[in-house]
Amino acid sequence: MNHRINLLASAIPLLLLLLLTLLPQPTTAVDTARSIQIMNESGRRTEVHWVHPQTGEMVLQSTPDILHGASFALNSYVGHTFEVRELPAKKTGFCAGEDETCRVDHFTVNSNQDQVIMIKEGVEVEHTDSKTIASKSASTLLDDCKSTAKSHLSSDPESAINILEDLTKCVQKGIAVEIERANEEIAFQATVRKDMAALVENYTCADESLNTTEAKRTEYWESGGEFGRRMKVSVMIDRPASRIHTIEDFLTDDECRAVEEAAAPLLHDATVADGSGGSKLSESRKAQQAGIKVHWEKEEEGDLIARLSRRVYDYVNHVLPFNIRENGQEDLMSIQYFGRGPDDETPDRYMPHCDGDCTGLDFKPGNRMATIVMYCDVPEVGGATRFRNSNIHIRPKKYAATFFSYIDPVSMKMDNQFTEHSGCPVVEGEKKIVTQWVRLGVDDRNPWNSFNTLGIKYSDAANQ
Repeated sequence: MNHRINLLASAIPLLLLLLLTLLPQPTTAVDTARSIQIMNESGRRTEVHWVHPQTGEMVLQSTPDILHGASFALNSYVGHTFEVRELPAKKTGFCAGEDETCRVDHFTVNSNQDQVIMIKEGVEVEHTDSKTIASKSASTLLDDCKSTAKSHLSSDPESAINILEDLTKCVQKGIAVEIERANEEIAFQATVRKDMAALVENYTCADESLNTTEAKRTEYWESGGEFGRRMKVSVMIDRPASRIHTIEDFLTDDECRAVEEAAAPLLHDATVADGSGGSKLSESRKAQQAGIKVHWEKEEEGDLIARLSRRVYDYVNHVLPFNIRENGQEDLMSIQYFGRGPDDETPDRYMPHCDGDCTGLDFKPGNRMATIVMYCDVPEVGGATRFRNSNIHIRPKKYAATFFSYIDPVSMKMDNQFTEHSGCPVVEGEKKIVTQWVRLGVDDRNPWNSFNTLGIKYSDAANQ
């Protein structure tokens, strides 16, 4: 009996310590607004309608349709009900339900945070949120403790395990509650952080006395090839799904001039994704841009653009374990911003945006997962790069580069807005950069331009 009591006594502090480490400061937020992420994994085109609580009227929310593999952000309120509806295939004009009917399912926004709606095969809705995630987390945390305790108590299992089962259930329930409170606090603090970042965006861009944020640490990277050299790397953020580095002397003057010459006859107004898979002109992005094809067949001849591009992929592979190749990747992009003085009401700039998916959801093959921005010419006033949700401010430095990745290579989850960034207005002078967006899952058979701006292959979108 004493042996069992001692074992139980040793298990209780372990479980209670686990519980205490999860205790957060309580939140007083009572807002009923909720942000919902909808992921379509049904294999079919779908749309989402709000259901009017009194009349039952359907109000379309998703414009355009939600293609298979696409995500859709929805802002709503606790208690609102939505209908997910399958749409007929474009080729056949029919749905895949019984007797070719269009299948539907429903979900209701609850009071929990971090709600994700997965539209699964058969157009069936799977609704997860912070509470269900908390329960799973609590079960996982306790499994190891429970298994260990049971193995120690196996000599007299009947009464001792019954007691341990009751103890586990009690503590498991408490941990689930505390994890849920912690998740609510994290969500509340994230909202405050993002709101504050949005408020100070214009002030920080206008502050010319603001220097580049101090690095978390400094290291060095040796580039390869005939013109290899040692470069200083400042690590600004080093999270699993969010990495931000600056690299000094990443490119040379002759490489810059080679890109500029190749871009000159191709420059056009820069565009942004239009939300339906295409692109459009937008006031949120004012610049000139040109895609530069890399002639890899000339790399051994010392082609300057190929030499620079090889260095880009070498650095990406230095940071991330994907062995990225150049096959199927996007062209290098020359982007140019021009200052027209402090009185310009619509200066060249790029408003806050993400280069890839930054919802914290699973990575979709073929999509962007890292970026390198290289500075060839820097303006006299303005033109800083800001990662507002990470409070990182980077003043452009000639021939330097800013690298950032937005994927966790272990979990394959995407960044959750820490790498959202903007290009501050260029007030005086010119800002000329070279950008490489790096994708994972592309090759010669599946090149970058076989995917639309939603990250879905054009061939798949056409068949839905």
